[in-house]
Amino acid sequence: MRLSPPSPYRRWQVLLPAIAWMLLLAVLPWWLGLPALLALAAALTAGLDRLAHGIVPLRRGLRWGLPGWLASVLQALGGDPRAWVLTLLVALAGFSLLMLLEGWLDRDRPRTTSPSPSGDWAVLAMAPVGPVAAIIELEPPCWQDAGEGVSDPLGGTLRHADHALTLADGTRLQGVEPRCSFSPGGRWLALPLPGGRGVALQDRRRGRWHRLRGWRLSGWHDDQPWLARDEMAAPLSLQHVLGHDDE
Repeated sequence: MRLSPPSPYRRWQVLLPAIAWMLLLAVLPWWLGLPALLALAAALTAGLDRLAHGIVPLRRGLRWGLPGWLASVLQALGGDPRAWVLTLLVALAGFSLLMLLEGWLDRDRPRTTSPSPSGDWAVLAMAPVGPVAAIIELEPPCWQDAGEGVSDPLGGTLRHADHALTLADGTRLQGVEPRCSFSPGGRWLALPLPGGRGVALQDRRRGRWHRLRGWRLSGWHDDQPWLARDEMAAPLSLQHVLGHDDE
C-alpha cells in the first residue's frame, strides 16, 4: 500500500510561517525573543483544554523559534569564539528543556512498539511478495457544528448543550468538542477531544468507542477512518493505530 504524500502547497503553508517566525526572532534582540518563547512554553503547560487547535502551532513555534533566538544571542555576544562556546551551551540547555517539554506533552499518547525480528530467515526470504501497491485517496472529514443540531445519517439529531453532546439515541458525552464528522457511509462518528489532544471514534455497527489521544482524523477511505499524529505525518488506518493489522 502506498499513500499519497502531502501536496507541496500544503507543506509550504506550514513551512513559510515557521521560517518567518525563526527569522523574526533572529533579528530581534535576545531580550525580546526570550519572553516570547517563555510565553509559548507557559501556554503549552497551562490550560491545555482551553487551547483548542493551538497546540500544534505553539509546539512548532518553539521548535523553530529556539534556533532563531540562539542566532540573536550569538549576535549579541559578538560572534567571536567565546560567543560561540557560550551560545552552544545555551543551545544545549534550551534543546534539552524543549525535549523534556515535548515528552511531558506526549505523556498520554499511546506508545507503539516495533515488532522484534523473529522467525527463520530462510522462511522469510522465500515468502511470497505482497500485493501490488495501491494509492490511498482520503476523503477529508466534514466537521459540523453540533451547537444548533446535526442530522444523523442513520436517523435522529445530535445536539450540544450544557457542555455535553447528546447523540441521536440519547447518550450524553462529556469531554468532547461541539463538533462532529460522520464517515461517508454513516458507520463511524468522529468527535475531537478538547485542546486538540486527540479524537474519539464510535464504530456504530459494533457499538464500540475508541478514544485516541495524540491522533487527529485525516480522512475516510472505504468508510474507515485514517489518522495521523500531525499535519506533516503520513495517515495510518485505524487498524494500524490499534495494532490490528492482521484484521
